[in-house]
Amino acid sequence: MAETAVGFVVEYLTPLLIEEAKLQRNVRSEVLDIRDELQSVKCFLKDADMKAETEDDSVRDGVKEWVKQIALVSFRIEDVIDEYIFHLATHHPRGGFIGSLCRFGHCLIKLTPRHQIASQIQDIKVKVRQIKERRERYGFDRSIIQQDGSTATTSSAASWYDPRKEALYLEEAEVVGIDSPRDELIGWLLDKQQTHRTAISVVGMGGSGKTTLAKKVYDSVKQKFDCHAWITVSQSYQKVELLKDIIKKFCEGNKEPAPERIDEMDEETLINKLREYLLQKRYVVVFDDVWKVDFWGDIEHALLDNKNGGRVVITTRNREVANFCRISSFVHVHRLKPLPHDKAWQLFCNKVFKFDFEGRCPTYLAELSHKIVHKCEGLPLAIVAIAGLLSTKDKTIREWQKLHDSLSSELESNPHLASIRKILSLSYSDLPYHLKSCFLYFGMYPEDYSIRCSRLIRQWIAEGFVSQKKDKTLEEVALEYLAELIHRSLVQMSKVDSRGRLRICRIHDLLREVVVKKMESSFCHIVDGNESTLKGEIVTRRLSIVNNSCSTVLQDADQVSQVRSFLNFNNDQSQTLLNYIFIPGTLAKNFKLLKFLDFEAAPIDSIHENIGNLFHLRYLSLRGTKVKKLPRSIGKLVNLETLDLKQSFVSEIPAEIRRLHKLRHLLGYNRDLTVHSCIARTKGIKLKQGFGSLKSLQKLYELDVNEMGAELIEELGKLTQLRRLGIRNLRSEYGRILGECIEKMKHLESLEVTATSDDDVIDLENMSSPPQFLQRLYLNGPLMKLPEWIKKLQNLTAISFSWSKLKDDPIQNLKNLPNLLDLEIKRDAYVGDELQFEKGMFPKMKELDLRYLSGLERVVIEKGSLVNLERLCIGPSPQMKKVPSGIQHLKNLQYLRFYDMSDDFKKSMKPKGGRHYEIVQHVPRVSISYTRDGGKFETFRLF
Repeated sequence: MAETAVGFVVEYLTPLLIEEAKLQRNVRSEVLDIRDELQSVKCFLKDADMKAETEDDSVRDGVKEWVKQIALVSFRIEDVIDEYIFHLATHHPRGGFIGSLCRFGHCLIKLTPRHQIASQIQDIKVKVRQIKERRERYGFDRSIIQQDGSTATTSSAASWYDPRKEALYLEEAEVVGIDSPRDELIGWLLDKQQTHRTAISVVGMGGSGKTTLAKKVYDSVKQKFDCHAWITVSQSYQKVELLKDIIKKFCEGNKEPAPERIDEMDEETLINKLREYLLQKRYVVVFDDVWKVDFWGDIEHALLDNKNGGRVVITTRNREVANFCRISSFVHVHRLKPLPHDKAWQLFCNKVFKFDFEGRCPTYLAELSHKIVHKCEGLPLAIVAIAGLLSTKDKTIREWQKLHDSLSSELESNPHLASIRKILSLSYSDLPYHLKSCFLYFGMYPEDYSIRCSRLIRQWIAEGFVSQKKDKTLEEVALEYLAELIHRSLVQMSKVDSRGRLRICRIHDLLREVVVKKMESSFCHIVDGNESTLKGEIVTRRLSIVNNSCSTVLQDADQVSQVRSFLNFNNDQSQTLLNYIFIPGTLAKNFKLLKFLDFEAAPIDSIHENIGNLFHLRYLSLRGTKVKKLPRSIGKLVNLETLDLKQSFVSEIPAEIRRLHKLRHLLGYNRDLTVHSCIARTKGIKLKQGFGSLKSLQKLYELDVNEMGAELIEELGKLTQLRRLGIRNLRSEYGRILGECIEKMKHLESLEVTATSDDDVIDLENMSSPPQFLQRLYLNGPLMKLPEWIKKLQNLTAISFSWSKLKDDPIQNLKNLPNLLDLEIKRDAYVGDELQFEKGMFPKMKELDLRYLSGLERVVIEKGSLVNLERLCIGPSPQMKKVPSGIQHLKNLQYLRFYDMSDDFKKSMKPKGGRHYEIVQHVPRVSISYTRDGGKFETFRLF
């Protein structure tokens, strides 16, 4: 945790303070000294964390205190900067921070005491030097920065724990659920048709059984090769030593002596020796637990491609390791999945009841046992370790319940479960510091919580975790961070849309337990009902309130005064918390440095005028609340980057918002979920004159323009950085003005336009140069015809039409869009009777939605069309009497769903006797849904 705090200060905060350090002579050099000292200390933090995990109690406690002091001094630097900026804002409320920099020296005179900033910096400098001096007594090893930003210690002692050895000697009872992946890997290894060298990667999170699977496969095939070797790779291996190990293991497997004086050979000689040895041989070598992304670059020349069927197996937690092999080799990748529940249950029972109850779980323990297995989420390491612990305990409900309820503390203290904590901790330790902060953030969410990716990355940005990169937005960089965490098998994708965009993510529950333990000292305090007050020794920078009384949690002003972020999940206490934060006097005293406030889905109905005093606030979410009005003081939040009002009752934004020049995301609408198939079911937000000054806006969704007038709509043309724009209630006469504005938005990726009613035409015909990067287009309302400019959108991946009343088949005008993945034609967007998909059309399309087309009678799908379609939804279309012809050609179709079709239509698809069954029999899932009272669907699965 200290590493993330130090890294944050060095990279983000110190440069800012240096820029401002003209306030007094010598302060600039003092800050530079602090930065350099912290940078040198940072190099030893990785080894310190390892010693804190492994040394005896006397050393461990001292090391943990040393690490804690580093975090504290880093926080003090952040405090100095934030308090100064806050002070400056209160003395120059109109000029703003940037405009006041030139008067910085003059402002210092007004500080009380006069040398407050300088004296605090001097004190920090002394503290940092004391910390550095104490480092020497613990003998920490220096870490070096890898190319991927991760760190590795210079000492060979870094391999303080090797969890893989346990996996090499598992009993048969502890190996279940590997038959299918084992057969797949053996098939790749023994494929005689592929004579070129092939790299086979087994990828999965720590403890998922990669080593176990690879070892079983290796043992079953190694004798079919001329030579074989199993290499366990350390996180900080030396290339020369690795090459020596490969040669020795090959020779050992064939009972041959290693080359003379091998230990004296240099890298080039070793590579030549290996190539010479393998020249005529068919070989297999396994590299177990590879961490370094470019590992393949260290071995590819030594393991030559002799066209004799050489095979290289790599087990890794990082998918990028596997991708790197593609540079010069044929590649197969097996993504190891969690055990399904039945296999997990079998493994659990094999271990815990091996000598009792004839290997079966007794009935009275079944419910609790299933809960414990569910907690493991199919992770073999966790199942085996926890089952092993339970096998030593009395087989009573009381003992089982105690473990279930205290699993978090047991992971930390029980030696039987040490392997879980250590293996999962390795993945965290290998992260570069900027990803450590991002990963720790998952611990702020409750257990089993599905996290919206868009919410998460905005929070990371607000926290300052995301670094700016040339030619990329912060949001794009944050998505790269998230993708890397997924590639490292730390984060699981719960939902990905048809365009491959991440929607929902989560982390394994046991991995979350490790995260929570790592972050509790200084990153975040979770209030979950297990304690009523904050611990005095904990530095509280972030609060995640899950379940507790806010009044008791926040009663210690000294503790909450350092809080930067509130994330609230305790809806029952939401109004209590808000009332406390905004008590006059309390806000300025205790929460003046708050940067992040998230009350999503909280049942609050108002927000206090005092919110304007949260000068540092960057993120404010009132999504899903009952708040109806924002105070005018919202205009004082000049550092605000995200204002999320979706599904709140806010319909009008105060004019003062025009001052928020850093605002990147303005999200607001309210959708009436009780109304279906109505163009007016969604209400947008209204903006007032001057909103064109919000030039940093990336997303504006959804803006109600019905009463704005031409002059106000023209202000949209000033928002040239927009990536996503949603327009509501567009009147026909303003279509041309909107089109001219859209043409100026060169970076626009997503556009939605909705008419005032299903009779008011959307007129965007005048657009001749639409944004070339547009990927998603949604037009909701009547169209005279399909706009010609749509044909120019070569990057378009999704398009949707609703209430368009098109008479001509729109498919003909869309057929040449090469990257279209998702097509929706809904709510009488087309009023003709037939849609025809000709051969060769839409080769990349994944989803097709033809809904509420009342006049549609026939859908014809020619062979060779929609060849990659995975999901098809049709109906209600009362005129359609037959299952669309051509569905039998859609070999990749996974899901077919019809809506409100007749009983005869339904019967025609039945497996027994259905006349159209042969058309749909290849589809894994076919269902039909019927509208019931309230507009909800009741769905029946046919097969």
